[in-house]
Amino acid sequence: MKLPIIKHLTSFVEENDEDFLIETIETLEALSEVSSLKDEELDVIGEIISNMYGALEVNKMIKEGSSKKKALNSFMKRVLGSIDA
Repeated sequence: MKLPIIKHLTSFVEENDEDFLIETIETLEALSEVSSLKDEELDVIGEIISNMYGALEVNKMIKEGSSKKKALNSFMKRVLGSIDA
């Protein structure tokens, strides 16, 4: 996951609607089932999907009252904490 991408996608959701991300995730998940995709292509699709889910999670924290900065920092701490564990 990359914080600048999650931050950009979070701004996109604020300006538009989270349904755009949800529908894109569904499309990418369907696309990932194509049997002829190479491992590198699947990795890229997976990374994009992860960043989109991250942006949705940050957006949820913002809706619950966190500032954008606090939500982003909290999310990344959780991600890094799960990697270290």
